[in-house]
Order: sequence, then structure tokens, then C-alpha cells
Amino acid sequence: MAQKQKSLVQRLDAEIANIGDHFTQLVSVSRVNDPPVRNTQDSFQMEVRAAKMTQAAYSLLKLVSELKQTAMFSGFASLNENVERRTAVFNQEAETTERMLERIGEQAAASLKELESHYYSSVMRTVQNEE
Repeated sequence: MAQKQKSLVQRLDAEIANIGDHFTQLVSVSRVNDPPVRNTQDSFQMEVRAAKMTQAAYSLLKLVSELKQTAMFSGFASLNENVERRTAVFNQEAETTERMLERIGEQAAASLKELESHYYSSVMRTVQNEE
């Protein structure tokens, strides 16, 4: 993904330089008060340069759109990666909690069994039942 972004940034720099070059040439060609033949040639050159600048601007707009999509998708990729990592951590914590609850349940069952055993064998219980 980084290679694609680098390539897009290089294309962006090239398109901006292209627009700047065509604009510079357009300004240098635009003279006033030259002979009529020269004005026609310059006019044609100006139209060509303006068309190339327009084409470069459209290309630049397309490139900006690609950069936005790349940034958005790379953002989603890192977001998805973060969500997956957090999900794995939460799943691990859930398993740990379940094991802990199972141990607590087993200990509670063992303690209850022991307490029942003491209660049923208690002298106090037999004395209360006889009264």
C-alpha cells in the first residue's frame, strides 16, 4: 500500500509541474502588438497550451480522487486490523473469565458439599430434630 501511495504522490508532483510548465509557456507566448501572422501562430500555441493545462488539471483531479480513496481504504484497513486485535483480546479475556467462573463454581460446590456434610452430621441438628 505504501508503494502505491508513493507512486500516486510522484504522479501528483509530475502533474503539478506539468501545469506549471504549460502556464509558464502560455504566458511567454501571449504577446500583444505582434505582426498578424505571428499573432495567429501564438494564438494557436496558446490554445494548445491551454488545452494541455486543462487536460493536466483533469488528470490532477482524478489523481486527487485516487489519493482520497487510497487514504480512506488504508484507514479502513488499519481500523479493521485494530478491531480484529481488540476482538482477539476480548475473546481471550472471555475465555479466562469462563475458566475462573468454572473454578469458582467447582469450589462453591465442594464447599457446599462439605457444609452439608457437617450440617447433617452436626450434634445441634440431631438435638433440634428430637425436640
